[in-house]
Amino acid sequence: MFSAHPSISPDVARLAPGFRALSISVSAAPLVNVSLGEEALRIACAEVLNGQPVWAEAHLNAWSETFRAFGAKPKRTPCSAEALRKRVLRDGFMTALDPVVDLYNAVSLRYAVPVGGENLDAYRGAPRLIISDGSESFDTLKDGIPFMEKPDAGEVVWCDDLGVTCRRWNWRQGIRTRLNSSDKHMWFILESLPEMPIEALHDAGQMLTDGLEVMMPGMRSEIKLISTF
Repeated sequence: MFSAHPSISPDVARLAPGFRALSISVSAAPLVNVSLGEEALRIACAEVLNGQPVWAEAHLNAWSETFRAFGAKPKRTPCSAEALRKRVLRDGFMTALDPVVDLYNAVSLRYAVPVGGENLDAYRGAPRLIISDGSESFDTLKDGIPFMEKPDAGEVVWCDDLGVTCRRWNWRQGIRTRLNSSDKHMWFILESLPEMPIEALHDAGQMLTDGLEVMMPGMRSEIKLISTF
């Protein structure tokens, strides 16, 4: 089993002592049920419009406070779960992108939890959640053209040996490790704070792995709970 082995810096642990996450490594199989992700996304959007889950506001507010603690401005750069939720509340729906991406976006919406999906084969070294010193590189797009930028010093980022893979904790993903349904080795990280029930975090992971099993029969997964305590 080709697995990710993520770590959390002690500096991040001090910043958010209640942080915990599910790390899910997946060895993919051929894609069979391509419509599952889009259907899961449709159902999740409907649940958001019905005010679910009940802890959503508390959990997303806690993420906003955590972002402020390392100098981010959550109204401008919200956590990924809040950004998705705001889009659905504004538009009433979310356009399908890719079967696997649609599925993990559905999980994020249904459980008001930031979910990252990464192409593990693009990683060099293990994923690490650290506080940036501002010297790392982050590959993104500017006006549709590949562009390298630097995170802010003091910013919480995910990175590997080559550079930053996600800025402002879970706000913006890099290009190099971006996931799609054709990738062979996938890594998902579901990130929560204490305002989200731990049982709900495990349920969110189950929704993701169950969906992937239907989507690509024969896939294999490994789930680990990581935390700052």
